[in-house]
Amino acid sequence: MRTYELVVPCHFGLEAVLKREIYELGYEIEKVEDGRVSFVGDAEAICRANIFLRTAERVLIQVGRFRATTFEELFEGIRALPWEEYIPEDAKFWVKKASSIKSKLFSPSDIQSIVKKAMVERMKQSYHREWFPEDGAPYPVRIFLLKDEVTVALDTSGDSLHKRGYRTLASKAPLTETLAAALLMLTPWKPDRILVDPFCGSGTFPIEAAMIAAGIAPGMNREFTAEKWTNFIDHKIWYECVQEAQDMVHTDVNTDIQGYDIDGDVIRAARENAKRAGVDHLIHFQQRPVADLRHPKKYGFIVTNPPYGERLEDKKDLPALYGQIGEAYRNLDAWSMYLITSYEDAERYIGRKADKNRKIYNGMLKTYYYQFMGPKPPKRRNE
Repeated sequence: MRTYELVVPCHFGLEAVLKREIYELGYEIEKVEDGRVSFVGDAEAICRANIFLRTAERVLIQVGRFRATTFEELFEGIRALPWEEYIPEDAKFWVKKASSIKSKLFSPSDIQSIVKKAMVERMKQSYHREWFPEDGAPYPVRIFLLKDEVTVALDTSGDSLHKRGYRTLASKAPLTETLAAALLMLTPWKPDRILVDPFCGSGTFPIEAAMIAAGIAPGMNREFTAEKWTNFIDHKIWYECVQEAQDMVHTDVNTDIQGYDIDGDVIRAARENAKRAGVDHLIHFQQRPVADLRHPKKYGFIVTNPPYGERLEDKKDLPALYGQIGEAYRNLDAWSMYLITSYEDAERYIGRKADKNRKIYNGMLKTYYYQFMGPKPPKRRNE
């Protein structure tokens, strides 16, 4: 059975969460680097990784790795790769993205142009033809240069995996679905525990939590570029993996997941998003300010993405807002709170130092994941 080195990018700082997910799917980790995890798998692994991984940004097949400090070395390195094993004669192939960090070659447009030329030269030799129609299935290529090491990969996912398909309506500062899932998975929250997001926006935290609770695979209702790659991934494998995902769904689970926001229009959008995700019956959304956050039960979780004050005029409101967050949290009995923000005075106005603080990059924005730990609930005695 043919195997591939699969490279799976994720948010910087969350590699350990993705690594755990890959292990749980049954695969061995080859390598962990900044912002990506690699493992070896067959065609089925490509399908399962796309459908089941909650924290991955995309799934790439590594075609090759080599060093290049000149465009000539880049050209020769690309031409030496076995493109004919991946790309059929009629394929549409192009360099979707090139990125370069701390490397002598740094112009993305020049890198893209040279890589495409070298691929064409290799395929001319392999297919004994001078021209390619490029009217078949799409095969997008991604190139990464880090300290002059070139990683060459085919993108099996297409649209980023954070696009689950349920969020057509987003609030002003949305959190991606993959980041929300990863942050939830960094907490000890389990589906039988209370979860509240008092700044739920378009509903990403509550919806991702409800999908975890109901066993809904994040990619089971969307399409992937590699579904068209019938030259080495049989269509039947995709059907079997989707069937595996469908067999794991249990939407009759009992949950206590709540999403609040001060904006009524945003709450309506969150309800629509939850409906599209098939979890609207598992979440209670309500228009409510954080100052009114109450809950009679113990041992619950706040997981939230409050306003950061990215615009200068909003910054003046932050001390009062974070003060309200701290007050609401103090009034909850034995709860834990997990809060992602770029606001550096968050702990000061919440009125308590976080038990843990993790630096996470949300795109180019440096944020902090403040973790305020409540006590563990007592173990239930077996009846």
